[in-house]
Amino acid sequence: MATGGILARRLVMLSLVLLLAACGSRERGVPLENQPPEQIFKSAEAKFASRKYDEAAKLFSEVERLYPYSDWAKRSIVMSAYAYHKDKDYENARAAAQRYLDFYPADEDAAYAQYLMALSYYDQIDKVGRDQGITYQALQALRVVIERYPDSEYAKSAILKFDLAIDHLAAKEMEVGRYYLKRKHFGAAINRFRVVVEDYQTTTHTPEALHRLVEAYLSLGLDDEAQTAGAILGHNFQSTEWYEASYALLTGRGLEMKAKGNGWLAQVYRRVIKGEWL
Repeated sequence: MATGGILARRLVMLSLVLLLAACGSRERGVPLENQPPEQIFKSAEAKFASRKYDEAAKLFSEVERLYPYSDWAKRSIVMSAYAYHKDKDYENARAAAQRYLDFYPADEDAAYAQYLMALSYYDQIDKVGRDQGITYQALQALRVVIERYPDSEYAKSAILKFDLAIDHLAAKEMEVGRYYLKRKHFGAAINRFRVVVEDYQTTTHTPEALHRLVEAYLSLGLDDEAQTAGAILGHNFQSTEWYEASYALLTGRGLEMKAKGNGWLAQVYRRVIKGEWL
């Protein structure tokens, strides 16, 4: 009797398992048009959890398509943007994020949608040698996060990424400048290093840019400009290797690290002394 009871219970449990499996199969066979929004949303979340980001994004988009005025649709738009971004489909990620901002500009997730928009550009920033148009787009989108949502949890990250993107642009200018300098195209090299000194002065590339200016100006026989670049190095970056290299170059020619003349570097130096440029 005991054995028969155990067997009976097992048969009941097996029947329940088979019944649930059948129900699940029937549920999966139900067209999306006949499923409630929360069911589609949960299916999309399951796909996302399984790292099937493309499938998840499409399911989230279906919620928006089938139930456009529901709260589920609102949640699905931003989730589809996130899923597309995880799938590295940056164009569709931007489209979904922009759609959210168009429909719900004052919603609590608007800051996140804008941040996703910025990330879709930022994460495409490639090697220094590539075209930098995408970097400028990232900077613009990041600036919107910083200025429009300064108190959001994404502002701090946006500021960090903004600074890194600026550093990336400076690195591009340095790469091209070094290329020209190596080939003795000193005027073209100076133009590139000048961009770093004037436009990207807060980046890590400024000390080297000033040293390269010392090299280029000395090569052209423009000692006053070379000494002025050295003076700026001495005022702000004396602890760097670039200061030491410029010091050796200038003193080796009997020159000083002292501002001279009235050129653009002399104007920069005066701003440094007044504390307006650091």
